[in-house]
Amino acid sequence: MLAGSVYQEIAKSMRTYIAFLRGINVGGNNIIKMDALRQAFVGMGFTGVATYIQSGNVVFVSNKTNCIRIEKQIERVLSTRFGYLARVLVREKKEMEATVAHLPKIFSSKTWKHNVIFLSNKIDSPTIVKKFQIKKDIEQVRYYKGVLFWSARLTGLTRSTMIKLARFPEYKEMTVRNVNTIKKIAEMMSR
Repeated sequence: MLAGSVYQEIAKSMRTYIAFLRGINVGGNNIIKMDALRQAFVGMGFTGVATYIQSGNVVFVSNKTNCIRIEKQIERVLSTRFGYLARVLVREKKEMEATVAHLPKIFSSKTWKHNVIFLSNKIDSPTIVKKFQIKKDIEQVRYYKGVLFWSARLTGLTRSTMIKLARFPEYKEMTVRNVNTIKKIAEMMSR
């Protein structure tokens, strides 16, 4: 009976996370096969490792609780193993559930492009929106803890600030995923 309670306590301490890797498998740069990526995460002591599409989304389970320390560990290991400057943003399951629960109503419109932009702790602030010159006639941006919900009309996408995000210095402290990817990842994390 004691062994069962110890196992239950260990299971309770485990948390599900998503690691969003920046800049892998994009434009022929930093090519990493998903099998090798999963093996790297298992090698770091994580369990339940699963990837979603080739753009660097890794779901995993850990008893660690400090997302910033987890990010640093992953960055260090991936940089060494794959020979590139790894940049990672990590979110816990509850954070992802809250993000999905707060998706703006406009995110259901098919005439707009919708992205969820995850912010590093260095730039995570409601004032981040002021850094960008939003074209209110063709785009909408809303801050929520750790993310920007950014939508742009498909008819004005090429004129939007969203399409030009890479020009801003803050871009190095964020990673972008479309709304369908976010919903799928949240679903994977709930299994």
